[in-house]
Amino acid sequence: MPDESDLEWLVGWYKSHCDGTWENSRGITIESLDNPGWLLTVDLAETPLAEAHMTPVRLRASNEDWMECEIAEGQFRAAGDCSKLGRLIRSFREFAAKPC
Repeated sequence: MPDESDLEWLVGWYKSHCDGTWENSRGITIESLDNPGWLLTVDLAETPLAEAHMTPVRLRASNEDWMECEIAEGQFRAAGDCSKLGRLIRSFREFAAKPC
């Protein structure tokens, strides 16, 4: 669906992995940070992305303009300032679209 928003895509990705087992111990979390900002965590275990790799991303223009993404402990983790929630979700979408 070309006009699908990143949030709609994330919902679809999550639903496609809910098999009665995965979602009981895995999932997606979106949390607020106290610096302030956002943290997106996506469990990759038991998905086609479980063995995927990425070069960590660290962008910091200022304390109010920053973003970081990495794979750590079987999870895609992305954090960013208050304005970056949409960009964090987009970063996961772009990561998931790359061939493993």
